[in-house]
Amino acid sequence: MAESEGEFAALLAAAESSSPVDSVDVLAGELRQRFGVSAASLLVTDVLGQTLVRVGEGGRSTEPITLRGSVYEQVFRTQRPHQEPAPAPGGHRLIFPVTNRGDPLGLLEVTVPGDPGDRLRTQLATAAHALAYVVVTDGRFTDLYHRNRRTTDVSLAAEIQYHLLPSALCCEAAQFAVAGALEPAATIGGDTFDYSLDRHTVQLSVTDAMGHNVAAALLATLLVSALREGRRAGAGLAEQARRAHQAVLDHGMGAMATGQLIRVDLRAGRAELVNAGHPRPLRLRGGTVEEIALAADLPFGVASSGAYRVQDVELRPGDRLIMLTDGMQERSATEVDLPALIAGTRELHPREAVRALAGAVADAAEGRLTDDATVMCLDWYGPQGVRRDAETGANLRRTSRRQ
Repeated sequence: MAESEGEFAALLAAAESSSPVDSVDVLAGELRQRFGVSAASLLVTDVLGQTLVRVGEGGRSTEPITLRGSVYEQVFRTQRPHQEPAPAPGGHRLIFPVTNRGDPLGLLEVTVPGDPGDRLRTQLATAAHALAYVVVTDGRFTDLYHRNRRTTDVSLAAEIQYHLLPSALCCEAAQFAVAGALEPAATIGGDTFDYSLDRHTVQLSVTDAMGHNVAAALLATLLVSALREGRRAGAGLAEQARRAHQAVLDHGMGAMATGQLIRVDLRAGRAELVNAGHPRPLRLRGGTVEEIALAADLPFGVASSGAYRVQDVELRPGDRLIMLTDGMQERSATEVDLPALIAGTRELHPREAVRALAGAVADAAEGRLTDDATVMCLDWYGPQGVRRDAETGANLRRTSRRQ
C-alpha cells in the first residue's frame, strides 16, 4: 500500500511539473522509465461516445477507433483491466480504466515486454488512477481533451448544450450511484440533466426546453443557470423551481420548459420531488418497473398563481429511479419497451444502463431523433448502503450511518 501511494504521488508530481498540454506525454515517459513499458497512451471517447481517440504526442495520433464490440468497450463496461499478448514476441498489451469517482474518463493502454506479473499490473493500475486526476485537473486549463473528443463538427447549439451538462456524467457514493446520458436530435432539442452532492443530500434535475437549435440551447442555459443559482444559494426545491419559472417568464420571450427536481436525504433515505409538467419518473423495485404516481404542476414559463408542490417519493434500498425526457418516448421509438428494457438492464451499473436505454431509442429511430432523448438513473443503496467500488461497481463493505 505504501509503495502504491508513493508511486501515485510521484506520478502526480511529475505531471504537475509539466505544462497541462504535455502532462499525458510526461506520464507516458514516466511509465517507460519507471516500469519499462514500451508504449503508453491515453484513449478518450468522442462526444457521441461511439469512438475512441488517442491523446498526447502533440495531439491525435491515430484514426478514431470504433468502440462498439471492441475490447475497449469491454473495459469501459466492466471497469476491469484487460491483458492479451502483444504483436511483439513475448510482449503483452494491457488496458486499464481511467476513472474518477465512478466517472469513466478514458483508458490507459500500455505494452510491456514479457509477462507483467501482479506487481507491475498493480503499479500500472495506480498509474491509471493518477492519470484520472491529471485529466480532471488539466482539463480546466486546456482544450486538448475537448479537441481530441471531436470526430465530427459540433454546432453552436450542441456546444452550448454540452457545457450545460455536469462535468462528470456519473458519480459513486456510499449511499447511491447516479449517471445520465443524452442522445441529441439532429436539431438540438434543449434537454439537460444535472446533479450535485452535498454533505447530507444529493439533488438531481432533468429539464426539457421548448424549441430547437440555438433558441432551445439558450433557453436551456437560462433554466439550468437559474436552477443552479437557487441550489447553490441553499434554496429548497419549491424555491428553486420558482426561481427557474420566474427566469423563464422574465427572459424566455414567451417560451416554456418542463422539468423535474429531486432531492434525496442521504441520512433518512427520504426523497422529495417537484414536477413541472414533465414525464413521470419510473422506479425499478424487485424486478418490477412502475411509473410513480405524481401530480404535475405547470411547466416553467407558463403563467400561474400557484406555487410548485414538493411531493414525497418512496425509496427503498435496492431501488433504481429513472428520470427521462419525452424524447425517450417519441413516436419513432415506440418499438422500444422502456419498462422491459429497464428491467432487463437492472444488473448493469447506472453509467451502462443509461447508455443502453438512450442508445436503444436512438437505434429505433435509426439515428434520426426528432427530439433529444435524455435519461438519468439513480441507484439507491440506502442510508446504511453497501459501499460500491467507484471503478467496478462491486460491493465493498457496509458503511455505518452518517450523522
